[in-house]
Amino acid sequence: MARQALRLCEVAGLSGSDSAEYARTLLTVMGPVAERPLDLPPPYASFLSDDHTPLEFSLAFTAGSGPTLRVLLEPGCEAGGLAENGRVGLRAVRAMARRWGFDTVRLDELEDLFFPEHPEGPLALWCALELLPGGVPKVKVYLNPAASGQERSAGTVREALRRLGHGQAFAALPPSDRHLFVALDLGDWNEPRVKVYLVHDDLSARKAAGLSRMTGGPRGGDISRFFRTAAGLDSSDGSDADADGLGPLGGLDARDGLDVPLDRRPGLTCHAFTEAGADLPSGFTLHIPVRDYARHDGEALDRAVTLLRRHGMDPAPLVRALSAVTGRRPEDGVGLIAYLALVHQRGKPTRVTAYISSEAYQVRPPVAVPVPRATEAVPRTTQAVH
Repeated sequence: MARQALRLCEVAGLSGSDSAEYARTLLTVMGPVAERPLDLPPPYASFLSDDHTPLEFSLAFTAGSGPTLRVLLEPGCEAGGLAENGRVGLRAVRAMARRWGFDTVRLDELEDLFFPEHPEGPLALWCALELLPGGVPKVKVYLNPAASGQERSAGTVREALRRLGHGQAFAALPPSDRHLFVALDLGDWNEPRVKVYLVHDDLSARKAAGLSRMTGGPRGGDISRFFRTAAGLDSSDGSDADADGLGPLGGLDARDGLDVPLDRRPGLTCHAFTEAGADLPSGFTLHIPVRDYARHDGEALDRAVTLLRRHGMDPAPLVRALSAVTGRRPEDGVGLIAYLALVHQRGKPTRVTAYISSEAYQVRPPVAVPVPRATEAVPRTTQAVH
């Protein structure tokens, strides 16, 4: 993982000294699992990735600049049980706060909500580091709304938002099937966000187009067009999209006239809140689990390249990033590119993010079924990450 991080830092344009510092940081945060031989099985079935590697990389692209590298990791991945996992994660975050001089007040205010004595759910705490020049990252934490039971997750999210000064925020969220994460920006952020991630079963391009609640946010047609390309529902050259970003059938699948839903792994949305007391989100993100709707990573990469070029972004760093993570051909597996995301935040340029799996333990073989199918019953997988 450290070698992968070093190579990805180079792709992202970080200096040699910054790259080495970040590699050491990852080894420290991951603790004993960083030294664990990869011929052993994963320490536990981490929800963070398909092969249970407790780490995932991502590259965030904006037009006119190089990509930003981020690492999502599970500090407590080798702990015995979720309760200890959470305690280890909290200690790791607080150690970062002491090291880099930021406070954890917002996290402390939520500790009783997300770290009960007997937690439930798929995770306790994840931490994301945005690796910036200078060797000091920006830090985010991801918390589990279902820690006290899935049936209480909505109430947990509502109370967390209220405590953080966003009393009207819960009412602004769109309909969803589950509350997946609450995420907090900690440290040196110009506008620290609290983000709520939602799961949408059977999400389609038309439904996705209506999920943003931010003022001045993306057009529904742009959301729909991103969905269709990421999920493999466009024609190969994207010519089925009109000037408004909707296909000739108004956002329907051009092949069969159906608004085809994601029938395996669900789509996700993220809704970001910044100003205390604001009624509406200041950010919206759509996440498409491209690995479940492509035959192999060659297809997933082609879609990512199309999306990056469409938004005026250079896809070359993504191509280099895949080579930095693995020596295998993209056509020899599926899952190296896990998600593609379209990110809108008020006052900032549009971003496209590609989530890159470490594949430390396993490579998923190519599959025969490439895209969502409206008429087949396919067993649903519920695992999903940020």
